Amino acid sequence: MTILVTGANGQVGWELVRSLQPLGRVVGLGRQGCDLSRPESLNAVLASVKPSVIVNAAAYTAVDKAEQEQALADTVNGESVGVLAEWARRHQAIMVHYSTDYVFDGAKDSPYVETDAVAPLNAYGRSKLKGEQALAAVGPDYLCLRTTWVYAARGQNFMNTMLRLGRERPELRVVADQTGAPTWARHLADATALMLQARRDGRGGRGIYHLTGSGAMSWCGFAELILARARELGLTVQAERVVPISSAEFPTPARRPANSRLDNARIARDFGIVLPDAAVSLSLALT
Repeated sequence: MTILVTGANGQVGWELVRSLQPLGRVVGLGRQGCDLSRPESLNAVLASVKPSVIVNAAAYTAVDKAEQEQALADTVNGESVGVLAEWARRHQAIMVHYSTDYVFDGAKDSPYVETDAVAPLNAYGRSKLKGEQALAAVGPDYLCLRTTWVYAARGQNFMNTMLRLGRERPELRVVADQTGAPTWARHLADATALMLQARRDGRGGRGIYHLTGSGAMSWCGFAELILARARELGLTVQAERVVPISSAEFPTPARRPANSRLDNARIARDFGIVLPDAAVSLSLALT
């Protein structure tokens, strides 16, 4: 089995290259080797690698910047996904793709299930929805994994931002009216490997699955947990408190959903996968 991982230098892609090693030959390509902003270049890359599995961890993820760069976000997150999917369909390859809770508007009072109506609030969410729609329209054998609030020791993410600000400031002000499930990139990658192994063994399903850490909390609650774990591990933390604020007090160019909770029951039923909550995974990520 030859597995192509796009976005291999990102926080999820980097973990995938490690997690997928037991399954076969892994070819990890960053933007220089596989640039989704240039969809016309992708077929040549695919023809060279000849993957039996395509794991697409590359994405345009600058949520606020996407409000001014909708066309670029649509190309990377939408059009190029369709190109990868078409190659996978023609060559009977499995495709794994990652999507987001931002395809929903966050108005629901309970966690979203896979079949809930989509209604993105921002340009990034619309671009990711285009990728989902391209996958469904082309129709390869695929897994589309919607996840939330991904963090890792490497890259730009909420955990690393809070650690940096916690060293620099006596007080942090963090939004408390948005709720979701922090998801460690390594657990996301390990779960992907388990799903591909199951598919190879003739088990599991296909299509869209929700895959996040267990439990839920606000961004403010996550910040408090990050600083508490950092203190326990002896890391430098100057911040003495985290002050909860509203989204209105921290305006951003892109609107965010208030409810980012995703229901993970389908993936637990079909693949037996249940990820730990942030209290467990965060301690691992920080060591």
